[in-house]
Amino acid sequence: MSLPALILVIGLSVHGTGALSQTTNLAFGAIQQDTSLPVEVTADSLSVSQQDGTAIFTGNVVIIQGEMRLAAPRVLVVYAEAAEGQQARIARLEATGGVTLVSGADAAEAERADYNVDDGQVIMTGNVLLTQGASALTSDLMRVNLEDGTAQMDGRVKTILRGAD
Repeated sequence: MSLPALILVIGLSVHGTGALSQTTNLAFGAIQQDTSLPVEVTADSLSVSQQDGTAIFTGNVVIIQGEMRLAAPRVLVVYAEAAEGQQARIARLEATGGVTLVSGADAAEAERADYNVDDGQVIMTGNVLLTQGASALTSDLMRVNLEDGTAQMDGRVKTILRGAD
């Protein structure tokens, strides 16, 4: 098969057509993430609401859990209800304003990311860009499963396939 024909076949399998699904499944991160590890958050400022069990970190927010790193200008932290005398734990993180997620050698950028700590799922939306080495993919939405190191991209998935040099 000629190189242009091979590129066309691969391109159709990745991009799909109007009649085919616009979903791409791929690996994300070098390792499986242990979502039971502590979550470390640093930022320029913090505002806490005892009434609704939330905290808002703003300015150069960096969140680290194991090998995963998430950075954004603003992150809302939602705490799970704790039993009497127990310390509240983080249930969910909502990062906005331009988000970068790094796991191993893989990096993803989007306008927003919602991280459900309990199930290890990160949903990134808005101009998603995933880079894996020299490869790059874009889409409208990406779901990352940190527990098994996989990702699924939906909505106008696009990549550029280069021929051999």
